[in-house]
Amino acid sequence: MDATTVAVDLAKDIFEVAMANRAGRILDRKRLTRRQFERYLDELAPGTEVIMEACGTAHYWGRRCVARDLRPRLLPVQYVRPYVRRNKTDRTDTEAMLEAARCGEIRSVPVKTVEQQTLQALHRVRTQWQAARTARINVVRGLLREQGLPVPVGAGKVLARVAAILEDADAPLPDLLRHTVGLVVDEIRALETRIATIDQQLARVAAEHPIAQRLQQIPGVGVLTATALVGAVGHIHAFRRGREFASWLGLTPRESSTGGRRYLGGISKRGDVYLRCLLTHGARAVLLTAQRTARTAPHRLTRLQQWAVTTAARRGHNKAAIAVANKMARIIWAVWHRDVDFHAHAAVTTAA
Repeated sequence: MDATTVAVDLAKDIFEVAMANRAGRILDRKRLTRRQFERYLDELAPGTEVIMEACGTAHYWGRRCVARDLRPRLLPVQYVRPYVRRNKTDRTDTEAMLEAARCGEIRSVPVKTVEQQTLQALHRVRTQWQAARTARINVVRGLLREQGLPVPVGAGKVLARVAAILEDADAPLPDLLRHTVGLVVDEIRALETRIATIDQQLARVAAEHPIAQRLQQIPGVGVLTATALVGAVGHIHAFRRGREFASWLGLTPRESSTGGRRYLGGISKRGDVYLRCLLTHGARAVLLTAQRTARTAPHRLTRLQQWAVTTAARRGHNKAAIAVANKMARIIWAVWHRDVDFHAHAAVTTAA
């Protein structure tokens, strides 16, 4: 059989497989269990192209293919979906993958290494624990507020204030509720300990990884952002320029143009929400530091800080923060792509 391309619809138990020749004609189809699919990969001829959607477990199977001299190609799910004809089934999904693979404009997703997926797993668990901590803090605030015991604003002040309330025997808090609030406080402390443990692990990785060390030279990029970028960006050289990298992160304007009319709206918000959130928070820190420096020691402004302050004065604080995040993304691409260090240049001053 002259099958050179195999499209696989990944699943937990049952895998749909379609085999096609060089012309894209489907020659055979199979429905395989997980063990059958593993044996099927072992029997494929070296050099066979295996097309999969970049979804759950795709990177694992991509590494399995690489180990067997196959050529995995992971396609973005959002670009495969338009090729699905009629109803969505496993069968039509494999047909759509074969059609999308023939489009030269669709770029494949690089297969991530085990180390990259491990970093992403740490960040995801940390985010889940942070959300759980915030939820527990809000529960404590609400319960105590209902008893006429307000808690000061700020997550760092919650535990100290609640501990004082629990130790105060005269506080108007029922004993049954006092015990329950104490359990929630213990849970918050446990979550903080777990988050601190992951932070220590990420700090060790950032201290040992050369790319993470270099990225931390950029203003607004710390341990979390550097390790998240290393884990999420499979291959920085897949982006030809900094604007492509910023666009992949969803930090470029959404365009709606037709004929001679061009309209640029807000940012597209496509791509990795977590990375965009980290870069935005880092950009806000850069902007606030720049504004503070401009008031106290303007002669110490860097070129990036001067540009940030000027943009904020012209466009407003929030838009300037997103603009700084966009510029940070371009700087990250340049430092990573060219394998160079970041050097902050002093702002150019003009004579009065």
